Amino acid sequence: MPELPEVETVRRGLAPVMEGAVFARVQLRRADLRIPFPKDFIQRLEGASIVTVGRRSKYLLIQTQKDTLIWHLGMSGQVRIYAPGDTVAPVGKHDHVQFDLNTGAHIVFTDPRRFGLMDLCATDALADHRLIRSIGPEPLGNAFSGPVLAQALKGKRVAIKQAIMDARVVCGVGNIYASESLYRAGISPKRAAGTVQGGRAEKLATAIKAILNEAIQAGGSTLKDHRTTDGGLGYFQHNFAVYDRAGQACPGCDCDVSKTGGIQRLEQGGRSTYYCPRKQR
Repeated sequence: MPELPEVETVRRGLAPVMEGAVFARVQLRRADLRIPFPKDFIQRLEGASIVTVGRRSKYLLIQTQKDTLIWHLGMSGQVRIYAPGDTVAPVGKHDHVQFDLNTGAHIVFTDPRRFGLMDLCATDALADHRLIRSIGPEPLGNAFSGPVLAQALKGKRVAIKQAIMDARVVCGVGNIYASESLYRAGISPKRAAGTVQGGRAEKLATAIKAILNEAIQAGGSTLKDHRTTDGGLGYFQHNFAVYDRAGQACPGCDCDVSKTGGIQRLEQGGRSTYYCPRKQR
């Protein structure tokens, strides 16, 4: 599933194309994705001017004068932008939504597994929308820090890896970046979340910010489905320190991997976790 860096990469591709433009035509090629489209979806968007293209956690937020389009990419969703004058590719089997802008640009949403979603909400009610209201602090914003993270983790017995994947604790940190952040901070993914306080919480908050920013600069991670809005690949996967590297040496490793086994893999909450038991405590 796309995590915060992948969604932010898409947002940055969409913003200069959509902001200030008008939805000239909206095409829905099916009645639903993960959930049904609102019955008045097309009527509320066509003719509306786009004010901003934002993001909250893993949701894109396309704000018009009255409404905000809440857009989740799902497991395999891809967004492709066709600039004015470009030839739009023939409609594919999984091209479910197309936005035609008054500028001549076209935006196509492709979602083979249909785990994505689109909903509409009056902008002034967005903070209380069921998909938005329980989301915790943005990890790249000023509201997220070591003390804030420590307070959110206080008393939690769940493993720290699972805790930081809970959007109520900090939003947008999925499986890949949780493993990478914990490695960067030197914290074992098995450690009880409530014990990550003080200096540990500060190191982890700093690592989360750094890893996410580095991934955004790299266009996200493409393991299978993620593409940038021009169809290109993200390349942060080439910088993974531990994720999907079981049995290999971690960066700067000077141990005998034949004896230590190198990076270890374990399952937590049904997801694969990768870590170095010698460097993470």
